[in-house]
Amino acid sequence: MGISGLIFAMIVILSIVVGFLVGLYVYKIISQKKLDRAHKNAKDILSDAKKQIKTTNKEIILEAKEKSNQYRAKIERELKKRRSDIQHQENRLLKREEALDKKDNSFEKWDDLLSKKEANLKNQKEQLSKRQQSAEELINKRQAEVERVASLSQADAKQLIIDQMKKKLSNERAKMIKDSYETTQKTVKQNAKELIVRAIQQSSADIVSETTVSVVNLPNDDMKGRIIGREGRNIRTFETLTGIDLVIDDTPEAVVLSGFNPIRREIAKMALEKLIKDGRIHPARIEEMINKSREELSQHIQEVGENTIFDLGIHSMNPELIKLIGNLKFKSYRGQNVLAHSVEVAKLAGALASELGEDINLSKRAGLLHAIGLAVNEDVEGSHVNIGVNLAKKYKEGPVILDSIRAYHDDYQPKYIVSELVAVANKISMSRPGARSKSFESFVHRLSSLEKISNSFEQVKKSYAIEAGREIRVIVKSDKISDTQSIVLAHDIKNKIEHEMEYPGHIKVTIIREVRSIKYAK
Repeated sequence: MGISGLIFAMIVILSIVVGFLVGLYVYKIISQKKLDRAHKNAKDILSDAKKQIKTTNKEIILEAKEKSNQYRAKIERELKKRRSDIQHQENRLLKREEALDKKDNSFEKWDDLLSKKEANLKNQKEQLSKRQQSAEELINKRQAEVERVASLSQADAKQLIIDQMKKKLSNERAKMIKDSYETTQKTVKQNAKELIVRAIQQSSADIVSETTVSVVNLPNDDMKGRIIGREGRNIRTFETLTGIDLVIDDTPEAVVLSGFNPIRREIAKMALEKLIKDGRIHPARIEEMINKSREELSQHIQEVGENTIFDLGIHSMNPELIKLIGNLKFKSYRGQNVLAHSVEVAKLAGALASELGEDINLSKRAGLLHAIGLAVNEDVEGSHVNIGVNLAKKYKEGPVILDSIRAYHDDYQPKYIVSELVAVANKISMSRPGARSKSFESFVHRLSSLEKISNSFEQVKKSYAIEAGREIRVIVKSDKISDTQSIVLAHDIKNKIEHEMEYPGHIKVTIIREVRSIKYAK
């Protein structure tokens, strides 16, 4: 190989060693630069992280403050609502205290009246004792006189005097009983009138007359064409979905909704008002608004029921039963709004119960539910009384409520005093002026029916219906009937009226018998 080859080999080895050392140095420099860059990036990341943390902290603090403010506002609203509830409870307590004060005054009046009656009875008893003592003295005198004059035996004279005095005392006793009975009757009637007047004064219920049409105002007459739609498609869709007739005539800026179902008519009215306000009227929009109105009305009915039982102070009632109470707002019976009538009956029954010392809340509950059978749809079979009883059983109402619902019929005899009070309140509500709207034709028919029934008896000469049909005065033939038989005739006329006529309240039957004897002195 030689020296040159060895030198070449050494040079190559030396070059490799030098190259390795140079590469190692360069790698170290590059690594140091990368490390410096990494340190710098780490510092930048750390700095950014600190800035992000500060920003996040600020956002968290702001969010916490916002939540704190919201929570504080919520707490303030709840406190305000609770203060309002507490104020309402205080007002109710004040009203209850006033009612208790009135009740105390009423009890004091009753105590005074009972004391006067007791004193009157005591006085009558003393007078009767004095009369008996006088009678005994008179008997003794009569006995002595009879024995002396007639020479009768003691037993015969005693029997004679006893018979005479018994007859006289019997007449006096009958007169006293009659006077006492008339006085008691007058007092009882006066007290009953005062009780009913106080009950009516404590009750305040609006009189609502339901009709079969609703009027919707329009912003302009051009809206009528949009409601009708192309070839009448809008009005056909509206009437099909609601079941209510939409009457569009020459009335300026108004359309009429006609239908016998008040709930459907209200849904149609709400939907039409929404469509008019929105301005977009086409079949799809009509269907959407009707569905929305149906949901809103269902919610409104529930709120009406809840507000009604809250105003009356009634608690713990089934939600479905509450909704049925709300349905009564859109029901009418013989021209009278059923919800207004039921609320009035509840208040009257509660007032009567407070005067008589009965359960006020139970009386209000029974009065409110006495006509609940009218809340269901017309397609349910059966009378509203039977339907109401079934509903009350379904929703676990007590026997007093069931008995009060059954007492809606006049031929049913209530079993509880609360049922009696509800029946009385119902008659007061039905018979007071303005409670029910009736046509002139039905009013005339009622008067003529009263006179026809009275004239059907052969003893009757002529009859006259007066006091808006609340009294019938019957003039009888004096030669065919006596005073005693007049009482029987009044009873027969009363029974025939009850079986052949329907009427609110009571009808008074008055029999008039007159005898005239006329002579001329010449």
